[in-house]
Amino acid sequence: QVQLVESGGGLVQYGGSLRLSCTASGPRIFTGYTMAWFRQAPGKEREFAAAIRWSTGIPYYADSVKDRFTISRDDDKNTFYLQMDSLRPEDTAVYYCAADLIASPSSIGEGDEYDYWGQGTQVTVSS
Repeated sequence: QVQLVESGGGLVQYGGSLRLSCTASGPRIFTGYTMAWFRQAPGKEREFAAAIRWSTGIPYYADSVKDRFTISRDDDKNTFYLQMDSLRPEDTAVYYCAADLIASPSSIGEGDEYDYWGQGTQVTVSS
């Protein structure tokens, strides 16, 4: 069983930055796990934003956030982050962190593949 606790988020102006954090607990090590960030805007479906393979640190990004968002992890703190720069109003959403053992890279962006989720944090970007 994995528990995820998010922090960060808030209100920021267009072009600003925010950093989200997600601290994981449960297994002693997270080898094999993929940690991800998804988001859901009002009236829209949940969408994939970014993910990272815990063991290798290899990142994956949705096209909509590539070159603006950076995902990273800190092994010592069992925490992974989403640094969001050059924020736009269309980035406004509730952001959720997620984790699971994802074997196939083609499944990394599929929310249904993740069993463990954080509580969500609101990110609002004003124009």
